Amino acid sequence: MAAATTVFYRRGYADATVQDVADAVGMLKGSLYYYIKSKEELLYRLATEVHDGVDALMSEVMALEGLSSLERIQDFIRRQVTYNVENLEAIAVYHHDTHHLSKPLRKEIVERFRRHEQVLLSLIEQAQRDGDVDPGLNARIVSQSIFANVIWMYRWYRPAAGVSAATLSDTCVAFITNGLANPARGEAS
Repeated sequence: MAAATTVFYRRGYADATVQDVADAVGMLKGSLYYYIKSKEELLYRLATEVHDGVDALMSEVMALEGLSSLERIQDFIRRQVTYNVENLEAIAVYHHDTHHLSKPLRKEIVERFRRHEQVLLSLIEQAQRDGDVDPGLNARIVSQSIFANVIWMYRWYRPAAGVSAATLSDTCVAFITNGLANPARGEAS
């Protein structure tokens, strides 16, 4: 999977071949077919692994005791940014290429993403009820904005530039939290 991820990242899924993946692993293409049925299966496995990782971090965030909804949002952002930094190639392939999946597989992946969106949306709405997030904000737009902030970093973030995952996640949390601040409270949480 690591080799397929790197091949898809560097060449793009559409231009990559099973032969490219086999070459990266150092095996014959026919031998690789012992482990997979198709190139699409590799992309589907990659997308599934991305969702499994995000499912795990969301479960961890939701299991934490004693946190407000806003604190859960902040913790989710930190964990998601760190996950993205640690899996930059897979995140890029996921967001660039899952549209190449067949309709049933793509539908499954989209449904999994929608579940992530629903968890975040619920947290935002609860934080609004708690008074920690501006109740005048459209919660659905806020959730999409948060995802855009933490997901699209794969387009510009490069670890070699010297910005650590911690600095990146702290910056994202501060930026988003300040944007969510309830003006009735007079300060960002």
